[in-house]
Amino acid sequence: MVQGKYAIVDIGSNTMRLVIYMREKSGRLKEIENVKAVVRLRNYLTEEQVLEDDGVNLLINTLHTFQEVTRHYKLDDVKCVATATIRQAINKEEILERVSKETDFAMRILSEYEEAYYGYLAVVNSTSIENGITIDIGGGSTELTYFANRKLINFHSFPFGALSLKKQFVKGETPTLEELMNLRNFLSTQFSTLDWLKNKKLPIIGIGGSARNMVQIHHEYVNYPLAGLHQYMMNVDEVHLINTYLQSLSFEDLQRVEGLSKDRADLIIPAVEVFESLMEFVGADKFVLSRKGLRDGVFYEKLTKEFGVTLFPNVIEESFYELATDFQINVNHVFNVTKTALTIVELLNKSGLVSIDKNDVNLLKRGAHVYNIGKYIDAESSSQHTFYLLANRTIDGLMHRERLIIALIASYTNKSSFKQNIRLFNQWFTKEELTKYRLLGAIIKFAYSLNATNRNIIKNMELQVNDDTLSFFIVCRTDFKPEQYQVEKQKKHLEKIVKKSIQVHFSYQQFS
Repeated sequence: MVQGKYAIVDIGSNTMRLVIYMREKSGRLKEIENVKAVVRLRNYLTEEQVLEDDGVNLLINTLHTFQEVTRHYKLDDVKCVATATIRQAINKEEILERVSKETDFAMRILSEYEEAYYGYLAVVNSTSIENGITIDIGGGSTELTYFANRKLINFHSFPFGALSLKKQFVKGETPTLEELMNLRNFLSTQFSTLDWLKNKKLPIIGIGGSARNMVQIHHEYVNYPLAGLHQYMMNVDEVHLINTYLQSLSFEDLQRVEGLSKDRADLIIPAVEVFESLMEFVGADKFVLSRKGLRDGVFYEKLTKEFGVTLFPNVIEESFYELATDFQINVNHVFNVTKTALTIVELLNKSGLVSIDKNDVNLLKRGAHVYNIGKYIDAESSSQHTFYLLANRTIDGLMHRERLIIALIASYTNKSSFKQNIRLFNQWFTKEELTKYRLLGAIIKFAYSLNATNRNIIKNMELQVNDDTLSFFIVCRTDFKPEQYQVEKQKKHLEKIVKKSIQVHFSYQQFS
């Protein structure tokens, strides 16, 4: 580590990568370099499990390329990990020695457990999924884990990956129907060896390049309106659709598919077959992509140990802390606004005018935390920036739909801008849900106007309901004129949703 930079070299069976991260003020690791080399070391592993000299030389030459980059960044302590192909090679000790002598790197060969564990660790520290099955298809192995209540319960490493499956079952560039049937039977037999896998009916969380490519293809195929792939979700029918679509194409057409890396064109169908077969075996109805995988897991282990824990206690809270740090959010102000907003919710619920449940309250708290965050970029167009930032920035722990809801609430200014923001996503929500999000946004906006000068002046608040009027009685600790001015400007948005006129009566009472 130099100047808050971390680097890792990941030596896979299909690709090798050098990734450099910058540790930001919040502690978040931001990727600043990602150098990829498609080396397919698996093709140099003989049936006797010897990595041929040509493969070892290719490995060394690629590491020389990577070290030019790490030297440029003045990175001396670079983690270097190798997975299935090196692990399975009987000449791995010679390979380790050559890497140590001829490059800047000290290569560490991960065990089957470590490779599976780091993938699991990345998933549970970057999503809010409590129970699930992870799958990481490499070139030469496939790692599965089962976790419950965020704890690792079982793991297994199969000695096959996208490259080895292609080599074993597919003679040409694309599989024939008979080859696909043979592959499916093989996968079913392999999965059947794990008694902890059958009919778990849990989401499948995909890690690695093959999972990412499948999701990217679907993203382009459906013209998905949000940016970002982490926590992207596909149902079982959508996975089948993409599998069928890919199998209908010639190899030349496969190479031109939007979202598919050209170097994976010959591997994507065997990989998607693995995903679909696993979903069928597990009885899963959802496939979720984790952009965080083995490399991230290595660093999560380091970062969490700094705090004496293995897992972040709450992934979403960690993400909102990062947002607060990155965008210089005044946390004390947020606390006071949230407190005011919750009081308003309680009064409105008691009046019977609205029904805001526990889940809605959680949305309100998160929306209040990042309300108008776009002012960090530009105060004049803060609402537009707020919506775009939150809708398109990866927020660990929030699925895409949840992220969009927070963006709608936190960017709320009026019905017109809300309708503009929701235009591409109307089919995602019911009319009742959209009305609820408008209400939550209007409550937060009202609460912010009551804390306009960040002085925490509100001592007490009461509500009186008449036929066509809501009367708020607010007792303040000090002069309230700035807040009164803002409330009169902003109350109309809440009035339109509750369909009543709102009167706000301020009074000043000196407290000791």
